[in-house]
This record gives sequence, structure tokens and C-alpha cells, in this order.
Amino acid sequence: MVLDNLGSSLRSSLDKLQGKSRLDEEDVEEIVKEIQRSLLSADVDVSLVMDLSSSIEERATEEEPPAGTSARDHVLKIVYEELVDLVGESTELPLESQTILLAGLQGSGKTTSAAKMAWWFSKKGLRPAVIQTDTFRPGAYDQAKQMCERAEVSFYGDPDESDPVKIAREGLEATEDADVHIVDTAGRHALEDDLIAEIEEIEDVVEPDRSLLVLDAAIGQGAKEQAREFDDAIGIGGVVVTKLDGTAKGGGALTAVNETGSSIAFLGTGETVQDIERFEPNGFISRLLGMGDLKQLSERVERAMAETQEEDDDWDPEDIMEGSFTLKDMQKQMEAMNRMGPLDQVLDMIPGLGGGFKDQLPDDAMDVTQDRMHSFDVIMDSMTENELENPRSIGASRVRRIARGSGKDEETVQELLEQHKMMEQTIQQFQGMGDGDMQRMMKKLQNQGGGGGMGGLGGGGGGGLGPFG
Repeated sequence: MVLDNLGSSLRSSLDKLQGKSRLDEEDVEEIVKEIQRSLLSADVDVSLVMDLSSSIEERATEEEPPAGTSARDHVLKIVYEELVDLVGESTELPLESQTILLAGLQGSGKTTSAAKMAWWFSKKGLRPAVIQTDTFRPGAYDQAKQMCERAEVSFYGDPDESDPVKIAREGLEATEDADVHIVDTAGRHALEDDLIAEIEEIEDVVEPDRSLLVLDAAIGQGAKEQAREFDDAIGIGGVVVTKLDGTAKGGGALTAVNETGSSIAFLGTGETVQDIERFEPNGFISRLLGMGDLKQLSERVERAMAETQEEDDDWDPEDIMEGSFTLKDMQKQMEAMNRMGPLDQVLDMIPGLGGGFKDQLPDDAMDVTQDRMHSFDVIMDSMTENELENPRSIGASRVRRIARGSGKDEETVQELLEQHKMMEQTIQQFQGMGDGDMQRMMKKLQNQGGGGGMGGLGGGGGGGLGPFG
């Protein structure tokens, strides 16, 4: 995730303040130096780094912690507030008719982002259309068309036309019924004069309500010049940061935001059209510091459950809270979890299970967990309808048959049954809860950092989280 090393090093520094009621100069200096090192290594512009670290140092030295607040929590609050201020507000994107122009260099992820954004708007109840004007890159038309088909949104392009300005004009006419037009433009390997001239002509034709600069999270220090050139040409109203699922440092995006005086609009977090999220500074920084992001988690859970239910009208997740919890319910929950995105991203959203907890896991823990979920799914596909509905009917002979049919060992089948039993017991604790009880539980989760454990990840622990705990 963007600036992940910053989050890890900050958490490490803050943990050294555990038990302290007051800060001394050495404590403050160490934290500020750690922030400077992390931001600079993440390719954030030097001037931004110095401004941020000065603000944190001044506040940590001069502000008195509120009564009953530990030194660690006081500094955490200051760092959180200053980092939120650094990344700025989210780009304004009203849920109404508008035209958006995408700009950026070749390979930045514009075409993928166009389809992802269209999918996002469609989930908000609007009718989006993507207009592909890239006549420079071979395969751009086919890629855009395929991505839009996956996103189930309207698309316009003309592979036989060489004039991108004409495509833009005719695309707007052909998709005039759409609420949101997203115009994808050509990129180059560098900021060439013909690229700038072309995008200026397209801008004159489409008259966008806002122009967004698409940046690869790995852009580094080159973001400053790129942002300035595009801003001078068409005026950048927001930034889309892509490829945050890799090892990119991401600091260049913050530099670009500062350079254009704009803000971040979207984050691209994976390869599928669903792997996009609206940038929310508070949640973003909260995840970075290991504090979770329950709002984003809730949105992903609701979306994943709804999509899973669309595929099976007979399955209603609300029934789980009223009746028995079957293996079929567990399988549907696993499907929904897969739709929520990579597991490490989901953990970042859960207070206490991202951040420092994730730092302690083995490097391959997430892969092991995904493999385990897949094994469980294969095993359940080898069960009869009666076994899925009545898991307690599965005795030793049935375990042997299911293991042979799924190609898995009997131990893994038993693990699945034990996991189901644990989840069933957990759900029974929630049954009959009122809204007030649920709110108190969520507040406790935030205050205590998640509790429980991740039994299945590293081979021990209890509590657990879903079918991988």
C-alpha cells in the first residue's frame, strides 16, 4: 500500500513511547527524524517533508496532552492530523451529470482507471460511458472495450479513425444518453509537445467539468514535472493514484497533488474493475497508522454481500442472524470475502489487525490464507446438498469420501468442519443483538484494537476472523 514503509516505521517509533506520560526532546526528535527518513525514501518532495516534520515537532513540543492521554496517543493524534492535512481533501466529484477528462503518461493506468471509475459511478446509480481516444498505443481500443464490458458500462471508440479529436466529438454524440462521460486520452513515454497539443485539442472539444491526472504510484520525483506540465495545459482538478497493490512507494502522488494545488480523487488498488476506492483522507491515514477504516470496510462488505446475493436469489445473509449457520452460508461468505479484495487490504481496515499486527506476519501469510480458503471451497464443492445444509451429519466415513473427491487430505476436511463450528458459535453470540448492542461492540473494537486473533494465519491463536481464522 502507498507509503506502507512510512506506516511501519512510524508505528515502530510510537511503540517506544508506550508507558510514557510525557515527552522529552529526544523522543520528539527521534519521531521527526523517522518521519523525514520515511517520507524521503517514499519519494515525497523535500519541501513537503520539511514542512510536515516542522509542524509535528512544534505541536509535539508545545501542546500539552489532554488529561489521561498517554504520550504515545498524543503524538499519534498529532501525526494523524498533520498527515491528513498533508494529503488534503478528497477531490469533489458530485453524483450528477459531468464530463471527466483523464490525462497521464503511457503506462500510468489511464485506460484501466477509466473503466474502474465508470464502474464506480454505475454503482452510485448513474449511467457512465467511456470514450477511448487513444489512437497512438496499439491495443488501446481492445483493452478499453474489454474492460468496459467487464464493468458493464457503455463504451465508444473507433479503431479505424486516426483523429482522436474526431473520436472525442463523435463519442459524446453517440453516448449522449449517459450521465457521466469519461474521456480517456493517449499517453506517451515522456512529456512530448504533440501529447500536450493533442490533449489541449481534445479538451476544447469535450469541455470537461474536471480533468484528472492519472499517476502510477511508482512515479517518484518525476511526478513534479509531469503534474506541472499537464496543469499548465489543461488544469488538473484531481489525481488518480494507480497500482497501489504493488510495492510502489507512492510519495510522488503527494508531490503531484501539492504541485497542482489539487487533491486525490481515486485510488486504484488492484487489477479488476472493482479494485477502486474513493479517496477519503481520514480513512486512508487511519489505515496507514494501523487504526483501521471501518467506513471503507463497511462499504466493501455491503457491496460484496449484495453482489454475492445477486448470483443466488435464494441466499439471504440476514437469515444467518435468525436461523442456523450452514456450510452453504459459510461458502457464500467466502465468496463475498473474495469480492472484498486482497486480504492484506481488508486487514488494514480492521482496527488492530492492520498496521503493526500485519507487520508481524510471515511474508507468505496472506498467500497461505488465500490457499486455505480455496481448499475449503474445493472441499465444499465435493459435498452433497444435505451435507452442506447439515454439517453435523458428516462422520468419519463421509470425511474420507469428501477428501478423496476433493483431492484434499482428511485433516483439511476436519479443519473446515472445525472452522464452521467456530463461526457458528460466534454468530450465535450476535443473534438477538439490538442496534445499541452492536454499536457498543463496534466502539469497543475501535478502542481495543480488534481483539481476537488470527488463528489460521500463522498456525496458532484463537478467535479468528472468518473462514481463515
